[in-house]
Amino acid sequence: MKRTASAVWKGGLKDGKGSISTESGVLSDTQYSFSTRFEEGKGTNPEELIAAAHAGCFSMALSAQLGNENRTAEKIETEAAVTLLKTDAGFTVTAVHLKVRAKVPGATPPDFQKAAEAAKAGCPISRLLKAEITMEAKLEGWT
Repeated sequence: MKRTASAVWKGGLKDGKGSISTESGVLSDTQYSFSTRFEEGKGTNPEELIAAAHAGCFSMALSAQLGNENRTAEKIETEAAVTLLKTDAGFTVTAVHLKVRAKVPGATPPDFQKAAEAAKAGCPISRLLKAEITMEAKLEGWT
């Protein structure tokens, strides 16, 4: 399975503007810019989208882990906070903190912690930073 998204950027780093779209159409020419990433501008940014993806992925992974123990959550709420810091190598995502609250009938705190730890380790977005990254880059106007 492959999912696709695209981004278009026009202009310089600080004065330029971009848009992000997804294959599903959920995001369609959604605006992002320097100000939405590093200041308080209106729009989205890559780190916010990673946080959303991680929160959604983790919640589903936790539901699966609970299901392995014949438990069904009434509700799982996950907030993911992505930390972007300037390091010697440049701006870097240095951490993600997951804040999880769930209502799971019949689960004990140790059972829940075990399932949450397994979900954190097994969620595909959690493993993303260990992924192989491939690229095809083409400069237009050159053969």
